[in-house]
Amino acid sequence: MKTVLQVVLFLLALVLVYLIYASIQRPIQFEKEKDARYSATIERLKDIRKAQIAFKDVHGRFTGSWDTLIHFVKFDSLKLVRKIGNITDSMLEKGITEKKALQMGLIVRDTIRESVLTSVFGEGYNADQLKIIPVSDTVAEFQLGATVIATGSGIKVPVFEAKAHNNIILKGLDDQLRINLNDQRRVQEKYPGLKVGSLTETNNNAGNWE
Repeated sequence: MKTVLQVVLFLLALVLVYLIYASIQRPIQFEKEKDARYSATIERLKDIRKAQIAFKDVHGRFTGSWDTLIHFVKFDSLKLVRKIGNITDSMLEKGITEKKALQMGLIVRDTIRESVLTSVFGEGYNADQLKIIPVSDTVAEFQLGATVIATGSGIKVPVFEAKAHNNIILKGLDDQLRINLNDQRRVQEKYPGLKVGSLTETNNNAGNWE
């Protein structure tokens, strides 16, 4: 009888140790996986920002359409200035301006066109993935929007926003810890997820992780 009781107590002690260990590891594992998913999502949002800035350079506005943005990256081009030679101190001392140096053939400034894909992202970049939130167990798209807002001085400024909610980024992880994180963000009046840009304020296309 004593032996059976000792075995039961031993097993109960093992269960208790496991529960304590699991309770400690639960938030640690959640944070580890959250950080990995956040890192991948932030890199994708940075790419979206680069694409939008290039689009605005060409069209004078941002776009809220994934089809339009991805087509632009894949098939459009940017004007780039090829610079050969620079104005030296000795040229300046002789009164040679850049305009005069160009006329004299001392320097060269050519406007060329280069594909958006090559100049902004490099060969081999998969532009079709721009809209996809990089979480392995789901195929979901970032929410994308663009508009024009007026500043306090009445200046109209084009803005865009791309975002992904924690419910998608952290899908499959501990539900309660994800809910707790979302509640914490709401209390802090922050978006419960990751986003770049804003449709309500001019924030210089900043990400909420910066």
